[in-house]
Amino acid sequence: MQSNESPGKRRRVLRALRTLIAGLLPLLLMGAFILQAAYEAASSPQDAQSRIAPTPPPAAYSEVQFNFGRGYIGDGWQLYFNEPDAGAASESYHGGIEEALAAAIVEARDRLDVAAFELNSEAIYQAILEAHQRGVAVRIVADDDHGLHDDKNTALRDLQAAGVPIVDDGRSGLMHNKFMILDGSTVWTGSWNYTVNGAYRNNNNVLVLHSADAAGAYQAEFNEMFERGEFGARSSDDGIDEFRQGGAEVRIVFAAEGDEIAALKREIEGATRSIHIMTFVFSLEELAEAILLAAAQKDLVVQGVFEKRNSTASWSQLPALHCAGAAMRQDGNRYVLHHKVIIIDEATVITGSFNFSKSAAQSNDENIVIIRDATIAGLYLDEWKRIWDSAVELAPDAVDCD
Repeated sequence: MQSNESPGKRRRVLRALRTLIAGLLPLLLMGAFILQAAYEAASSPQDAQSRIAPTPPPAAYSEVQFNFGRGYIGDGWQLYFNEPDAGAASESYHGGIEEALAAAIVEARDRLDVAAFELNSEAIYQAILEAHQRGVAVRIVADDDHGLHDDKNTALRDLQAAGVPIVDDGRSGLMHNKFMILDGSTVWTGSWNYTVNGAYRNNNNVLVLHSADAAGAYQAEFNEMFERGEFGARSSDDGIDEFRQGGAEVRIVFAAEGDEIAALKREIEGATRSIHIMTFVFSLEELAEAILLAAAQKDLVVQGVFEKRNSTASWSQLPALHCAGAAMRQDGNRYVLHHKVIIIDEATVITGSFNFSKSAAQSNDENIVIIRDATIAGLYLDEWKRIWDSAVELAPDAVDCD
């Protein structure tokens, strides 16, 4: 039986069917893909999660900016470096590192213990005075000649006249500490004297530890000076504390009672890759010898920047390090490189008030923080690089190596 449909009509029907199939095919494939993905997610949730991009870890710290410097806030610690500008007028000296400490003092509620070699910062003076006036128990230990009896600066005497109890060391050795303990829980320490020059002209660092262990160690040292009148080598404490803070290992050494030379040599002798130095003074021959021995035995990278003044004097260890092949430079800041820092293997930092000098080791009151933390060490190394890049190569005739 023959169809009554014409060939043209059949062709039109076939074309319509092909068009319909072509339109439905992508939809069918998409549906199959969705069903397969749903099945895989239900049957293997771990596999499905592995295809999702992981959430990036939180930053180890946040950065803060202030006039003539920068800071970092981490978990249980803060770190500040100032960046002097030799061309800046003194009228622009405000909003610097002193403001960060003043703000912290404003938050103190119960106790504030201060060990100050020098103090002439108006912001810090006012913050301490106001803390005393609102009932915070404020006590101060000071150096005699550079602090309480400084003829050019009355800040400490004015605080004493306002009723703040102050004890000075009354001796030829220096009470060279620069630390504060706030409410028995936080310590501010480092190389920075509480002065205008310290805040705006000289290169300095401040390390803040929010730690009961750190506060306890510094409190014992403060009480030794304030309550027992024990200064320098007369101390009856062993002067060494060790603890962990988060992922960091911390060792605090107080000089001159804490066998600080042995503590420093132990860190240097343990170096395996690098030693970076930025220092105001370095006259301890035994430390320089330890550095050179470690460098010779392990092929270490040794680089250092010294404060230019007296860096090539007969007692300075820059010539010995330079002549042995270590890369040494002199600071380019027209004011003062005041750091007392050694960075080892980009993982350990030695910092504090301790100049690497015989007087620091034998007679002064000093504190050293040795902290093993890669993040903190990396920030100190960034500061070292900034100092290094602006430092001055030694002149050919600066050191006689013959």
